[in-house]
Amino acid sequence: MPDSPAGPPTPPIPLAELLAREELGLRRIAGPEHADLLWVHTSEMADPYPYLLGGELLLTAGVQLADADTYVARLVQAGASALGFGVAPVHDTVPPALVEACERHGLPLVEVPPETRFTTIARAVWRLMAEARHRELRRVTRAQQALATAAARPDPVPAVLRQLAVQLDGRVTLLAADGGVLHAAGGRTAPDVRTALARLARLVAPAPLPGTPSAPGRKPSPASATDTRGGTHLFAYALGGGQGLVLTLATPRRDSGDHTVAGIAVVLLSLLTAPHQGADAAGRSAALVRLLLGAAPQDVAPLLGEGDSNDWTVVQARRADGTPADALNAGALGAALGSALSEVDRDTVRILLPCPHEAVAPQPGWTLGVSEPSPVTALRDADVQAARALGHAEATRTPLGTHRPGAGGLADLIPADRAEAHARALLAPLTEPLAGTLRCWLSLHGSWDRTAVALKVHRNTVRQRIARCAALLDADLDDMDVRTELWFALRRG
Repeated sequence: MPDSPAGPPTPPIPLAELLAREELGLRRIAGPEHADLLWVHTSEMADPYPYLLGGELLLTAGVQLADADTYVARLVQAGASALGFGVAPVHDTVPPALVEACERHGLPLVEVPPETRFTTIARAVWRLMAEARHRELRRVTRAQQALATAAARPDPVPAVLRQLAVQLDGRVTLLAADGGVLHAAGGRTAPDVRTALARLARLVAPAPLPGTPSAPGRKPSPASATDTRGGTHLFAYALGGGQGLVLTLATPRRDSGDHTVAGIAVVLLSLLTAPHQGADAAGRSAALVRLLLGAAPQDVAPLLGEGDSNDWTVVQARRADGTPADALNAGALGAALGSALSEVDRDTVRILLPCPHEAVAPQPGWTLGVSEPSPVTALRDADVQAARALGHAEATRTPLGTHRPGAGGLADLIPADRAEAHARALLAPLTEPLAGTLRCWLSLHGSWDRTAVALKVHRNTVRQRIARCAALLDADLDDMDVRTELWFALRRG
């Protein structure tokens, strides 16, 4: 599967967008019109080459400008995207030799008026980059939702391919291990494009094609490959599942989020085409998608099937290093736990495990929260249990938290209906946020810091909420008897 970042990379900013900001007063006076800016760098060094990464708009006042041709040649060699020259206080005008050098080497040269500070330009670029990234994130989010909806259709594989072709505005093909076309969507491509795509598919094929002897010392195939042909951007991705399937794409452009969108499709297609994904298993994957998109549990219960048990365990997980999870992470974690039923909601992964199953073990790089086994009609409650277990695990800095039901022991001595009635009456003054905070605070033995971590709020917010609980309940929360009664009520309410 392709490597996928937590989100789409920040798209480059076209130089034209920066020049269009009239308040900056910038003017291109040499070089090509088009340039993509990745960041801004200011330098007055005679040779800034060692400090450039490529893609910069380099801003300078020409303090040490001596040989303009050598200076510009070094910038081009370093991969700078454009040069911004500040007029005054060193030079009253842009040196003609610099204009000629930029024109000769094909580097856009922008005149910066005296009243425009370099920091103002940098802020404008960062603002444009933030806006572009938000647009791309929204686009990727919409694409992910559309692909998930397509995966829930009765014909999930063709539906996902059609939606992917729409999202990327290109040609999408699913190839078998022998190179044959299984499914395709989108417009037709030229013969030379098809030839190039076939070559890319062979490059990423996870195993030798049937009848082809494996070369001694054959290196592992890359998970993805890219190429261009006559302005058309080509991609190939190997699917997981051991079937030797390859997804190929041909698109008229290559936007920053396209790789992320394709990665989401690769995960869905890998799950849908895996050997264990018969009609029943594919229906189960679709059921989870529908459930997490808001369908009522009773509507998806038939798709999840009866099997040996009606019970399911919900696992919630977050990356231990705090980085957001994505569809690729979710699929890999689900596979490690033995389930193809996984979903990502912002930074949290949800996985459904059919019972009976092996005990959930800690996973490197993850913090897990595990619910108790529940019927499909109670999955929402199980999801809440998993969320609480995950919050407790994060607060206590343990890799795995498991929900422990409150039944058993002394609690069984009180009839359930009487216990629930008492709990409702006792906790009636509390709203759900207050009750949830009190429950978490008591479970963590009154620790302000751990509760703040578990609820992802400031410790002062926890203090304020607990004080509000004490006032509404007219109770001394430092009294162990009071805490015990409240804990019992919170577990039964």
